[in-house]
Amino acid sequence: MKIHNTLTNRLEPFQPRHKDTVNMYVCGPTVYNYIQIGNARPVIFFDVVRRYFEFIGYTVNFVSNFTDIDDKIITKALEEQEDEMVIAEKFIAAFYEDVERVGSTTKYLAPRVTEYMSAIIDYIDQLVKQGYAYVVDGDVYFRVAKIDQYGALSGRKIADLETGARVEVNPKKENPLDFTLWKQTPQGKTFPSPWGEGRPGWHTECVAMINDIFGGPIDIHGGGADLMFPHHENEIAQHRAIHGHAIATYWMHNGHLTVDNEKMSKSADNYIFVKDLGGDYMGFRLFTLSTHYRSPLNYTDEALEVYVNEWQKLKRTYTQAFYQLDLAEMLDESATFNAELNRIRTRFMNAMEDDFNTANAITELQQLGKYTNHKTRESNALQQLLGAVRLFDQFFEILGLDPSVKRMTKATRNIYMEWADARKNKNFDKADRLRETLQEKGIL
Repeated sequence: MKIHNTLTNRLEPFQPRHKDTVNMYVCGPTVYNYIQIGNARPVIFFDVVRRYFEFIGYTVNFVSNFTDIDDKIITKALEEQEDEMVIAEKFIAAFYEDVERVGSTTKYLAPRVTEYMSAIIDYIDQLVKQGYAYVVDGDVYFRVAKIDQYGALSGRKIADLETGARVEVNPKKENPLDFTLWKQTPQGKTFPSPWGEGRPGWHTECVAMINDIFGGPIDIHGGGADLMFPHHENEIAQHRAIHGHAIATYWMHNGHLTVDNEKMSKSADNYIFVKDLGGDYMGFRLFTLSTHYRSPLNYTDEALEVYVNEWQKLKRTYTQAFYQLDLAEMLDESATFNAELNRIRTRFMNAMEDDFNTANAITELQQLGKYTNHKTRESNALQQLLGAVRLFDQFFEILGLDPSVKRMTKATRNIYMEWADARKNKNFDKADRLRETLQEKGIL
């Protein structure tokens, strides 16, 4: 397997730090609102990364945090005249609902900043004691100039950054690039620290939690491309200061998602929340994975409709094959693949091994659909159909696509056979009535 490492800007062979185990951290949401479809892209992609690693035999320790204390949450709480922790709880619950909507798992470690405050304070204290941070009037800042490799992740040079930073000078800072580790403030929920009541800076929260949870460097750190600078750059700077390394061996960043070729923003009034998509969320998941994760992705209603229709086509193909086998009582978990199915499977897995190229993997899923359609029309092709259904199951498991098809009961099987006979005999009135019954039972 090869992964494009943002830190080195190279495609590199994947070698985990611990045999048969992958330790992953993906930056999670600041919970002051519902997530929009751009936020859903890393939710979907890194879920597929986890799924694939588990499929090929790794144990995956997956962590993604909640920033549950932040100026944005305080602002939202003031707007709604509500306690900020109530706001955070509301949108954490909403986030989990949206994660499930798009087919991603919610079964992972999800630390909250407020739960790790002592670890964060201890981490900042180490930076102060080692001279990488300094205190001014209860605020704590990180000395960027002490990190020789600062800018390596994002490809920025300190001299260029300093020139751009001078437009907004903070007189408390030794250097315009120095960033906040701890902010003394009377506003919102605060915590006691050696420097006074306040709360941590955003850039310290993730790195301190990674350090506390994993106790050392991890294999993969992921997130959206917008986090590369300054957030991830600042995480690396802090960890280099204390531990001399970049926290993670591999850094992975998914590309931006735009709407009608525009960045989502309040001013453009083009926010699309996941909860408001409606319709077929598996189609949206397929749309999201149809472009390589590092490439930009542009959302339009028309583009989504293409993949909703594509998903419905794949689902119909799978369902038809599944029920042909169910009627023949041939659903066998140990089904083998013939040469043609093996070629499709090999190309699919090669795509996943090549920096998680889900776009090419989906091409093979579509090829499997064509193969299966052909076999459903052949007589005496049940064995090949059985292999195709099992290969569908593998692809769906890896990509997180759920056709929601279940084996029929004896009664339902009889209705299905009546429906099939009515269609065959062109008794369309009866076929329509039986179809409605089967649809109510979730069969068609």
